[in-house]
Amino acid sequence: QVQLVESGGGSVKAGGSLRLSCAASGHTYSRRCMGWFRLAPGREREALAAIDTGAVSTYYTDSVKGRFTISQDNAKNMVYLQMNDLAPEDTATYYCAAVLERCSGDYWNRVGLYEYWGQGTQVNVSS
Repeated sequence: QVQLVESGGGSVKAGGSLRLSCAASGHTYSRRCMGWFRLAPGREREALAAIDTGAVSTYYTDSVKGRFTISQDNAKNMVYLQMNDLAPEDTATYYCAAVLERCSGDYWNRVGLYEYWGQGTQVNVSS
């Protein structure tokens, strides 16, 4: 079992930045793929980025490349999502997710892959 708790959401104006944090506890000694997703009203859950805790591999969806950066601090069992140049369309609930296996470039973005999810943190971007 892995427990995930997100934090760092809030309200910002367009062009602003936020850093989301995901604290993992429980089965944290296993290599895992950690992902960030978001869910906006009327839209499907969207994969944003993922990082392999046992490697330096990171993955991004095209819409956030160059604006969002995923990183980790394994000593603290933390994963972060730095979000820059935010736009109103980034408004959503952001979720951290984990699966106890390495990330794969072929399926890191599949919602069904992930076994564990946090409760989400809300991000609101105003114009």
